[in-house]
Amino acid sequence: MSEQTTPEVPAQPKNEPATAPRTESHDPAVPAAYSSFMRTGWGDRELDLPAHAVAPWAARRRERLAAAFPGERLVLPAGTYKVRSNDTDYRFRPDTAHTYFSGNQTSDAVLVLEADGSSVLYARPRSSRETDEFFRDRQYGELWAGRRPSLHEISSSLGLEVRHIDRLEADLGGSAPAKTRVHRGVSATVDGLLPGDAGLDRDLARVVSEMRLVKDEWEVGELQAACDATTLGFEDSVREWDNVLRYGERWIEGTFFRRARTMGNDIGYDSIVAGGKHATTLHWIENSGAITPGELVLLDMGVEGHNLYTADVTRTLPVDGTWTARQRELYDVVLAAQQAGIDAVRPGVPFTAAHEAAMSVLAHALDDMGLLPVTAEEALDPDSKVYARWTLHGTSHMLGMDVHDCGEAAPEAYAKGTLAEGMVLTVEPGLYFQEDDLLVPEELRGVGIRIEDDVLVTTDGSRNLSASLPRSADDIEAWMAARVPLRG
Repeated sequence: MSEQTTPEVPAQPKNEPATAPRTESHDPAVPAAYSSFMRTGWGDRELDLPAHAVAPWAARRRERLAAAFPGERLVLPAGTYKVRSNDTDYRFRPDTAHTYFSGNQTSDAVLVLEADGSSVLYARPRSSRETDEFFRDRQYGELWAGRRPSLHEISSSLGLEVRHIDRLEADLGGSAPAKTRVHRGVSATVDGLLPGDAGLDRDLARVVSEMRLVKDEWEVGELQAACDATTLGFEDSVREWDNVLRYGERWIEGTFFRRARTMGNDIGYDSIVAGGKHATTLHWIENSGAITPGELVLLDMGVEGHNLYTADVTRTLPVDGTWTARQRELYDVVLAAQQAGIDAVRPGVPFTAAHEAAMSVLAHALDDMGLLPVTAEEALDPDSKVYARWTLHGTSHMLGMDVHDCGEAAPEAYAKGTLAEGMVLTVEPGLYFQEDDLLVPEELRGVGIRIEDDVLVTTDGSRNLSASLPRSADDIEAWMAARVPLRG
């Protein structure tokens, strides 16, 4: 980008609404003649878009949400851009609740469910040719950031009434119902427009989380597609093992990201690529280390699909493609714990059933290794849990549009609740022996193993959505042997 003269209009503050184009200090000046000329001679490209597949599902969700708060106005914003560094933003990702109930993924939009049960989506459409925005605005200008859909295009796609975002303030200030609830913390602009009751707003956040606990048929299909793409991403990584050994953890991170962007919207979370001792750091996302022969590498990665549903899968692999006797022994312990957790998943059992089943296996294995200061049964007592020194985390969390989905649900509906058909959760036990842990044999120090799959609760049990990736020690060896490039 060339450095030229100072623009006629100063740069606008980031993440704040502005009537003038958002420019930067190094942008060139725009003389009146240039501005006038740029506003002429453009054709109209408005499209009649086919209905989005989510539209009928989202409509039913809005009906259920309105029924939960009869006679009230509900406001769910999408959010706006966030600055990454100076004049660059992070890639926009809309708020989950907004998209769940509308299907919209454009920035700066606000979904309003009115007291009579009707819905209006307020959106920022494509740039008008009547202002300089389309060729000067770095955030919204079509020639800078790409073409945004028109109001008509959003409406025809999502089956919603869509109005210009500029009408939001006036419409909200009109004949307001007795109660208005806002999904807060998403849009500072919307929060400022509607000072409200914290208790009412928290209750809305709880309900929109709890409504997502049980996935509908369309959502299950989206999660399955995300898991299938994730499997391909793991396979891509192993097929590039020569470069993995040469360049280390970040080669896998980059390889998987390519698959996620090719088959989905993005990665669902920062990939964890943890070679050797890095696997004992639960959320190792620096991914700056080597992949060393003789060690293990823990890969926790997931593709986020085009409609924002994400997979969350972990495999631990032997870098050499074959296990040592000790590695296999430890891996089989974690695999047995995971299988016990998966076997425990079915409708009507506590959400914690998978965790308790997996931890029982791990605690007894740690006892067999002579590591526990008490018996396995004593260690499993909620008042003890000393076994958790080497397991660290819970075995499950809900999965959906967020990798840790439904986080604002009431404990009674989630962590202290029971599983129901249609819920999707992870099952992911692990063993982690820190490199400086003097209570374990030296040969175990710096070893971390986790196995994670995405499990759908079915009528009579469960279905593993990520089962296409091998889990057993033998199957992993065979899978790697068929994909790792031949050396020499």
